[in-house]
Amino acid sequence: MTLIKSISGLRGTIGGVPGENLTPLDLVKFTSAYGQMIKERLKDAQPAKIVVGRDARISGEMVHELVIQTLIAQGFEVIDLGLSTTPTVEFATVNEKAKGGIILTASHNPAEWNALKLLNENGEFFSAEDGKQLLKYVDALAFEYSPVNKLGRRHKITDYIDRHIEKIKDLRFVDVELVRSKKFKVVVDSVHSTGGLAVPPLLRAFGVEVVELFSEPHGKFPHDPEPLEKNLGVLMNSVRVEGADFGIAVDPDVDRLALVDENGAMFGEEYTLVACADYILSKSPGACVSNLSSTRALRDLAHTYNVDYYASAVGEVNVVSMMKKVGAVIGGEGNGGVIYPENHYGRDALLGIALFLMLLSERELKVSALRNTYTSYFMAKEKLTLALSDTELSLVLEQLAEKYAAHSPLCIDGVKIDFEDSWVHLRKSNTEPIVRIYSEAKSLEEAKALADKFGAELRSLA
Repeated sequence: MTLIKSISGLRGTIGGVPGENLTPLDLVKFTSAYGQMIKERLKDAQPAKIVVGRDARISGEMVHELVIQTLIAQGFEVIDLGLSTTPTVEFATVNEKAKGGIILTASHNPAEWNALKLLNENGEFFSAEDGKQLLKYVDALAFEYSPVNKLGRRHKITDYIDRHIEKIKDLRFVDVELVRSKKFKVVVDSVHSTGGLAVPPLLRAFGVEVVELFSEPHGKFPHDPEPLEKNLGVLMNSVRVEGADFGIAVDPDVDRLALVDENGAMFGEEYTLVACADYILSKSPGACVSNLSSTRALRDLAHTYNVDYYASAVGEVNVVSMMKKVGAVIGGEGNGGVIYPENHYGRDALLGIALFLMLLSERELKVSALRNTYTSYFMAKEKLTLALSDTELSLVLEQLAEKYAAHSPLCIDGVKIDFEDSWVHLRKSNTEPIVRIYSEAKSLEEAKALADKFGAELRSLA
């Protein structure tokens, strides 16, 4: 059982002992610290709005009530979206002119996990500095609650997913009628979470025939909810059986998008962003951004459009920060997360679906043929558990960087070492107590060998 307090929020496994697991006490403390930060920033400008929404995991209702009632105890007007998606909560935070938002989701983690993702008034994730300040409030129990005559209230709004879909339809490079004319057929795996409330309605709004898998949002995941090939066998087979144009899988909070081609083969989660960037760059050439652990194929695509490519540290907040710094027209993460500033500075699977539909409609290619237009790379993603403190792990990674100094390793987030036709990136996870080892090469065998090699080197140095 695990509890992870970090600058990006609170994440853990439900039940167990306070301070070691995600318990009601931990949830109330963390929410209270967040509320206190917001109140102190506002000075006397009360009451203020906070938007709250959740994915469909089993613990969601319990966590939802604890968080909302804590915010009410602090005097906030809570905009309760109920079952929703991460990008929808981000959109609602801005649209409601709220002072913050909380998304209750452990994203791709299994059913025993839940988490609080914290947003600022722009509907964007907390910065590192905000996160550090929040942890000080948590550790010091530095918060207080409102007297009875100044308690907050709950306002339920149930149509924000519909509003979100309408916003995407209205984007300037989205042509709903063009997509309608193509009469696509798509299979959707919503992993029994809130994707079932959002993805099929979005597709039907574009005139797409939808075959639904695992749409009911009861939170009993039918498989590991991370949208990776090893977990998507039913979807891949269904695309073939149904004769669909492609398949879609999303994670429980609908900020990651994975695609399956018409043959039931994975398009590659790393290539979701590449394809969406291809469409946007064809309309509005400009800089693009992904994180250090994302495929080189985006850099290659940028070069074909004669625009700049930039790499950021891993984490949505870091990608967004880099995008703003360089004025990027599109960016995201290689885990299927697409960020389009004209929509919002946040990963959004619904937005990614719309851009992918537009690209297919204009190119008039099968999904497999589209995939073959991009540089072909293969990635290995491994996890390694080491009994090291953060300080000890940093020292080990420094040693590794020194060993490969001739390759000018990047050390803004762990260590990334670039070779001529491959690269490897080693870093501590933000969401799990592990070290992630990502590698990419021109073949899967080479990528796996590279990950294994550096995993062994990491163990030897530890």
